[in-house]
Amino acid sequence: MTVCAVDTVPGNGGRAAPTGFAIAADGSYAARLTVAEGGGGWIPERWTLDGPEPYAVPLPGPRPEGPGTQVLPLPDGRVLICRRAADRHHLALLYPSGPRTGELPLGSVESERLTLLPPAPDGLSVHALSPGRSGGRGTAVWLVHGGSYGPEPVAEVPGRCSGGTWLDREGRLLALDRTDASGRTKAVVVDLERGEVSPLLQITDDSDDRLLLADPDSGLLLVRSDAPGETRLGWGVLGSHRPVRFPEALRPQGVALTPFAIQPGQALVPEGCAVALRVDGPNGTWVAVWRPTQRRLRHLAAPQGWLRGSGLWTVDGELRLPYSTDHTPCGLARIAVPAPEPEPLPRPRPEPVAEGAGAVPRGPSAAGEESGSFTVFTLRSVARTPVPLQQAPLARTAAERRS
Repeated sequence: MTVCAVDTVPGNGGRAAPTGFAIAADGSYAARLTVAEGGGGWIPERWTLDGPEPYAVPLPGPRPEGPGTQVLPLPDGRVLICRRAADRHHLALLYPSGPRTGELPLGSVESERLTLLPPAPDGLSVHALSPGRSGGRGTAVWLVHGGSYGPEPVAEVPGRCSGGTWLDREGRLLALDRTDASGRTKAVVVDLERGEVSPLLQITDDSDDRLLLADPDSGLLLVRSDAPGETRLGWGVLGSHRPVRFPEALRPQGVALTPFAIQPGQALVPEGCAVALRVDGPNGTWVAVWRPTQRRLRHLAAPQGWLRGSGLWTVDGELRLPYSTDHTPCGLARIAVPAPEPEPLPRPRPEPVAEGAGAVPRGPSAAGEESGSFTVFTLRSVARTPVPLQQAPLARTAAERRS
């Protein structure tokens, strides 16, 4: 999970700092930019999260980092750093080396913009997005770490893409939010092994359907869509024929909700997965927990100095929230969130469906319908035939890259 956030840094006069707090795929390490001692600019900092107490190791370079620098921790303890210089992005691996910082250059990417994606679940590769070479009408997917020849473009997806969510544990299926020439945004799946793109979310023809989070173990998806007539949070299950639901619990008045972590390890029980959400309201920012089986949010106080919008779940349901204060520069709040008694979900009225495979649902599903405490939308049937991507000259299969 990667969190690109702007926050205030303790001991820095409340100035905004590009925390860019990111957590490794296995939750073992984290990394961010922080203020150097004496206020001499930004430096990378690595947090160790899997011990009895978290601790931070500064990784200063020969000069302070710019505010556009991105950092991403790897499960082996190294930190990938991406520095921009004019229209070129330089990548390297940082690691502690005695009193100094070791640095292994990885190469560079020439582009006006390069955005690191959340760490792949396999822990072996890191990808990034940049504007494509087809006159700005596409998006290039780069493998910036994990290959044999430095950064390499592996595919180009038609349309402007953002987001970036992994759907499998192998780091092969990448979901992106693609905006087409008409300005409509739909989530699509990029198969990096086969070089194909196919639809993921198509709630209605005219809706903007974005994927926010996905859990590869249970298949739980958290989406944001304006299909119900206003932009709302909803949930569905990957590979299921069940409808996308927009619960009233995820529609509280006067606050904004942003999901940032899903409980892993809940195979075959997506309804029982705990979801952590950042809540922003007129009285500040705090944390809420929700499960698809619940009709209400459970609100929790965030620790002082919380690196807002960042955190992770353990398999057994412990929510861990990183924080930093003047007295505790590297802290991790551990909140045990027991699973509540399941609440019966209201059952939506059955949809009339035309006979034959691949039929398009008729009637209320085109506009959604209220059913108890949530709005139901049946996914419209769309062509699931994968579309070949424009492959870059150096693109190879994942197996070839790892050999």
